[in-house]
Amino acid sequence: MKFQWSLLFGLLFAVIIALFAVYNVDAVPVNYVFGTAELPLILVILGSALLGALLSGTVAIYRSFVLSRKVKHLEKELQKKETSIGALQNELLVSQEKKVELIEEPVAVSDENTTI
Repeated sequence: MKFQWSLLFGLLFAVIIALFAVYNVDAVPVNYVFGTAELPLILVILGSALLGALLSGTVAIYRSFVLSRKVKHLEKELQKKETSIGALQNELLVSQEKKVELIEEPVAVSDENTTI
């Protein structure tokens, strides 16, 4: 549901930018580092929006990549810890069984100290 709302707001924002760009078709001077050019304002607006979307998309993809690597690392660490816990639980069960066997062992009573 969250993705659908994000998609809806993204489309609405794109339509608003497109309408804004269509109403601004006058030529404007654009200063580059190496020169100046006269471009229609619609191209400047749409180009800026496109570059902004590409930049934010690149940042989002990078963050997703970093987070997925972190999740994989944590899953491996969790697996190691679960294996360690399982081994410790097995050791505990074995030691408890040995303790029960020692307690249940019959005690031998010697007849030397008994008098009738």
